Amino acid sequence: MKLRPTSLTLRLTLLFGIAAAVVFAAFGWTIERSIEAHFLAEDVAELEAIARTASETLSHRGAVDVPTALKQRFRDILVGHHSAALYVTGQDRRSLFASPGGPDLSSLNRLATGQQTLRQWNDANHTYRVLTRRLGADSRGGRFYTLSVAVVIDSHQHFLTNFRRALWLMITSGIVVMGLIGWIAVRQGHAPLRDIVARIHRISANELNTRLSPETVPRELSDLAVSFNGMLERMEEAFQRLSNFSADIAHELRTPVTSLLTQTQVALSQSRSVNEYREILYSNIEEYERMAQMIGDMLLLAKTDNGQYPLDTAEVDLAQEVRDLFEYYEAWAEERGVTLTLDGTATVVGDRAMLRRVLGNLLSNAIKHTPSGSTVRVMLKQIPQAVRIRVENSGSMISLEHLPRLFDRFYRVDASRQRGNDGTGLGLAIAKSIVDIHGGKIEASSMEQNTCFQITLPRV
Repeated sequence: MKLRPTSLTLRLTLLFGIAAAVVFAAFGWTIERSIEAHFLAEDVAELEAIARTASETLSHRGAVDVPTALKQRFRDILVGHHSAALYVTGQDRRSLFASPGGPDLSSLNRLATGQQTLRQWNDANHTYRVLTRRLGADSRGGRFYTLSVAVVIDSHQHFLTNFRRALWLMITSGIVVMGLIGWIAVRQGHAPLRDIVARIHRISANELNTRLSPETVPRELSDLAVSFNGMLERMEEAFQRLSNFSADIAHELRTPVTSLLTQTQVALSQSRSVNEYREILYSNIEEYERMAQMIGDMLLLAKTDNGQYPLDTAEVDLAQEVRDLFEYYEAWAEERGVTLTLDGTATVVGDRAMLRRVLGNLLSNAIKHTPSGSTVRVMLKQIPQAVRIRVENSGSMISLEHLPRLFDRFYRVDASRQRGNDGTGLGLAIAKSIVDIHGGKIEASSMEQNTCFQITLPRV
């Protein structure tokens, strides 16, 4: 089972907390290291001062070789260093001086290997920082010494322990407070999103006119508001078309159904001859055929609109297709006194049957609305990377407000243009849908006594 993603509020709050933890921890670690370095520098300075003075005393031991005087000199050195202790041994490891009451540093002197060693050392009661130094020969030559200087750092350790406890308590509290502030800030920052969600919840089929004002939302959400408005406009337009389409279907189907019902009721109202019943059935067949064709056209539109119609593509000679259609419509055109002409040649890759249907719909529509004695002209032109098809006919001008909607389903300009040749009112809509799935474009224009339908198709 796929887990649901965590909320944005929780994610951002955690990011706030993590960022605060990293920053505060880094500052806390830096402060703690700085204080430790400060105490270390103080201790080392004190140890170095004592060791330096003691070293000078030992290097001139000949002037004060009396043991009591030497010990007094060492005691004098420790004056002012209340927590310091000094331990000095000679080359034979014998003790020359040990601070009264001080720690036993003899083990450190015995372990001394280098010229100078700094370490932290504990005895039973205290913690010390100890500097051990090995000295060369004195002024009389031949004598080597080892001295250890220690200072008590219990107070430093106690301070650092308390400081560390208080510091990390403050850091933890700061992380919690920052997380809480981050949560409040994120909640406030998401208020416009919650407002958008609330508006979306209120949208229904009867309230598709809801819009967001990009000027009233934060700049980061303005694109979302514009996209949301565009989506609602498309939905409203599609819903309106669907509603109109449903109403048109009901209207278009009601007429043949009513006709069939009326004719059947009339036929059954009294006894009739076999020939009369046959005529009624033939009349009903015409209505059935019209209804079947309308349903087939609607299914075709549904498939092409949803990209479910597979194209059987091949190279199509458009000039030949037009000539075949001329032969098919020749008798009807002669009956109406309309002349058919073809100019140019062109080939295109597409579905032959579908493109033939487009040309047939446009041609039959042009013949139907061309006055007697006029001409329907089909012009083919090969242009770079595309093919242009124009179907022109004479006739009454179509108003500009109607041109963009000529390809809508069941759209009627006037009573004389209710249906194409198929009688369903879907001929131009089917033509546009077929052109669309071929990646082309169809347009209509109308001027005084002239109407033109132009198709542009990519060659491949």
